[in-house]
Amino acid sequence: MEVTRTNFNELLDDISNAIKQASFIAFDAEFTGLEDTKQGHALPFDTPEERYTKLRKGSLDFLVLQFGLCTFKYDNKKKRHIAQPFNFYVFPKPYSRQAPDRRFMCQSSSIDFLVSQGFDFNKVFCEGIPYLTPTQENTLKDTIEQKHLLHAQFSSPAFTSPHGQDIGPNKGPIAIPDDQKSFINGIVDQISIFMEKSEEESLNLPVCNGFQRKLIYQTVRNKFSAVHLEAKKGEKKDRYICVTKISGEEEMKMREGAKQAAERAEIDDAVGFSKVVRMLSQSGKLLVGHNMLLDVMHTINQFHFPLPEEYEDFKSMTKCIFPKLVDTKLMAQTHPFKDHIPVSVLGDLHKTLSFKPFELAEVEFPKGYTNYNDNDKYHEAGYDAFVTGLCFASMKNFLGSFQKPPKDFVSPSSPLVEPFMNKLFLMRNFEVPYMNLNGADLTANRDHVFHMTFPKDWKSNDISNLFSAHGNVQIFWLDDTTALVALYKKENSKSAYDDLQVQKSNFTIQKYKDFLSSSNGEKNKNSHNKSTVRKRSHNETDIDVPSKKKKTLNVAAQPFVCKQPDVISEGDDSSNTSNTSTTDVTMTDSTHNKLIDVKEDVKEADKLFEETAAW
Repeated sequence: MEVTRTNFNELLDDISNAIKQASFIAFDAEFTGLEDTKQGHALPFDTPEERYTKLRKGSLDFLVLQFGLCTFKYDNKKKRHIAQPFNFYVFPKPYSRQAPDRRFMCQSSSIDFLVSQGFDFNKVFCEGIPYLTPTQENTLKDTIEQKHLLHAQFSSPAFTSPHGQDIGPNKGPIAIPDDQKSFINGIVDQISIFMEKSEEESLNLPVCNGFQRKLIYQTVRNKFSAVHLEAKKGEKKDRYICVTKISGEEEMKMREGAKQAAERAEIDDAVGFSKVVRMLSQSGKLLVGHNMLLDVMHTINQFHFPLPEEYEDFKSMTKCIFPKLVDTKLMAQTHPFKDHIPVSVLGDLHKTLSFKPFELAEVEFPKGYTNYNDNDKYHEAGYDAFVTGLCFASMKNFLGSFQKPPKDFVSPSSPLVEPFMNKLFLMRNFEVPYMNLNGADLTANRDHVFHMTFPKDWKSNDISNLFSAHGNVQIFWLDDTTALVALYKKENSKSAYDDLQVQKSNFTIQKYKDFLSSSNGEKNKNSHNKSTVRKRSHNETDIDVPSKKKKTLNVAAQPFVCKQPDVISEGDDSSNTSNTSTTDVTMTDSTHNKLIDVKEDVKEADKLFEETAAW
């Protein structure tokens, strides 16, 4: 269901009821951009804290333009989910001069991609739902209260007295400047004629600025007792004062009360889409996303509170606002799913789950809701949210097939889902594939990783040949003359480093930790990520393996083992999305991992999740 500023208030109760009744909720967002390259691209050996810092600095100046929400309620009788998808267009239109006037960045590749998907920018800018954070809402309410107090002063004895200025600071009328006296006198004459001769109930004064309106308020309140003044907006947003005849003090109070109520209602309308996000938070329901880290960060930052600088504070804030999160991309790259899911891009995941050994969950839509079963609208946020929820429903039910006896339906609150809870997938991270909101993050030994600089004409083979005596390597190109190199046989790290230190002539090698900590390393890390993109074309599957078959690196992470991440943008796992810079990867071999049992009622042989033997 499409939701804009036009029908938002009308649908708000339906949205609230859908959230309250949901078994779980899926969401997705579309942005004006994904990353500011000046702040640094994601590197394959980023810690979760480093990744968060890069995204917080490099992504939050972009804007959420479309927010997709799909609630899923399981019907026990029909044995299917009832899906209610909502597709919100959101835009921070300032309702007054006091309201925030948001500035935001756009990334041309992202805008071009949305255009190619049929995104309606006119609808966003003309009909987008406004929003305010709680802090902005409270600030505006305080501003309104201060304005009411100021207007009340216009009628107080201290204000109307000619000696009011002697009573204290901020008391008494403002002295009318000489260049404004003729204007104010003209206004007084207009109102005098209106009160004495006109049969009209109201008079619209000429358009004027804020200072002139303030002078009008204090002068008219002092000279006329039977009028009510109210500032209004014209068709071209020009502001003027409307003068209305009143019968006495009681009517004055009534009109002032109505005016204040209207101003509060205006702020309430301006809160807009933030009401929906607050409903999600207050519901405590399980929220499901696909590659959802950016979605979570933007949602909190744009509709709740600015993201904190400290990573641990972010984790605490996220758990407070959204206590239950599940990332379907992480699920898809985790045992037992990863053996059956070759590609975890949302569209491919949806197709894969339509075939054995999976079974796509059955879904129906209530009357009035878009039947997404018959549509293919990827990158419409509402559709992506629906597909994400459908994939989650199908994957959680697949976990039931490992139970004795097998179960066709697994509840979102089942212990089987718990291992995936509050773990957000980290794109392009080979050693720590997720951010753990529940506690301490995984750590990895990087002693086998080196930073190298070399001549511009070098290729992957030149680098791999240097390490040939010590085993196969992964090469992560940063630009034409620098790369990160990871040794497959970690036990050979010291000997490889020592040998290359002796051999080096036209190249340099540095331990990864030294590269990060040194001032030169910090400078290089930022400059590599600003605008230097590897120009030489390299196949992403260019692998230096002496064996006949090129193997895919299987990187371990307790309690999950995730497949090699797709080398694509952090915010969108679609291969169609443009990306400003992509790290090229050359990999060499695979690892073998043990299994652990995470289910109470499954035999020791029926293992679901893998743990690493190395960490």
